[in-house]
Amino acid sequence: MPTTHISILGTGSATPARALTNIELAQTHNLDTTDEWIVTRTGIRERRIAAPGENTSDLAARAATAALADAKLTIADIDLIIVATISPDMIMPSCASLVQARLGAPRHIPAFDLNAACSGFIYALDAGWAMLGSGRYRRALVIGAEKLSSFLDWQDRSTCILFGDAAGAAVLGPASESASPHARILGTRIHCEGGMDAYLNIAAGGSARPLTPDNIHAREHFVRMKGREVFKMAVRGMERTCVEILEQHGLTVSQIGCVIPHQANQRIVDAIAKSLGLPPGRLFTNLQRYGNTSAASIPLALDEARRSGAIAPGGISLMVAFGAGLTYGAALVRW
Repeated sequence: MPTTHISILGTGSATPARALTNIELAQTHNLDTTDEWIVTRTGIRERRIAAPGENTSDLAARAATAALADAKLTIADIDLIIVATISPDMIMPSCASLVQARLGAPRHIPAFDLNAACSGFIYALDAGWAMLGSGRYRRALVIGAEKLSSFLDWQDRSTCILFGDAAGAAVLGPASESASPHARILGTRIHCEGGMDAYLNIAAGGSARPLTPDNIHAREHFVRMKGREVFKMAVRGMERTCVEILEQHGLTVSQIGCVIPHQANQRIVDAIAKSLGLPPGRLFTNLQRYGNTSAASIPLALDEARRSGAIAPGGISLMVAFGAGLTYGAALVRW
């Protein structure tokens, strides 16, 4: 039977041990930049970089393990695994299948990847919420995980200063299993503004442009971004998505206890806060320490917000993101 209300029963996150500061980044890669220049333009002071042999699936499994512990469940209690990522260990099989194996799932539960770039976790949350709501599955692991350091051109100052490696996870399940009687996912909203691939992409490595010595030499297998254009579209799209989901649920910004935006860039975050009229204390950010971790950004911040007390029991949080595509997504959760 369909399940009426679904809650986030637990969250977890994982980051590599190595923190790469702006100063070290500039010195190691001989970049024409400074700590002050990066902080002023992005708000980022450091980012985490995976060790050799530490892969996206490893970070995802660690975050999932932490989320299961937080929910007081084991992998045997899970019926579905969804991993949002743009940096899987390999093109196939899916990162989710590797995570399933690493977690030691005792049953052949379905596991699949989802690619919506930095909006990936919101998309995965939407999919997991709908699949559990159908009644076919009881509990799901929804994970956002990235090892973007493998896809960065460390000579491109416009991109390599922005991104980092991390994973975050959430356990979804019936609201009746939540510690709070009113906790539930209130709603999600996702969009895609297609045809914007020229603004943010990894051009080579897919079926359209398989890797060749020529496109590797041209460094087309790395992240490329037109920053100014993306900034404008990100602010416009996230603001619109926030307004839509609040109106859909009859809520105002003043009723939201904590807003967790995609941790892309402090200037984007500030622009969103200003456009929505958010007081400073309502906005949770951790990009200073992690940079932009793409699909891991929202669940990593969500986990830290919960553990820091920024999310109060009974309060409502709003998560909002944008990503390549261009994709947008927002989610409202009562705790």
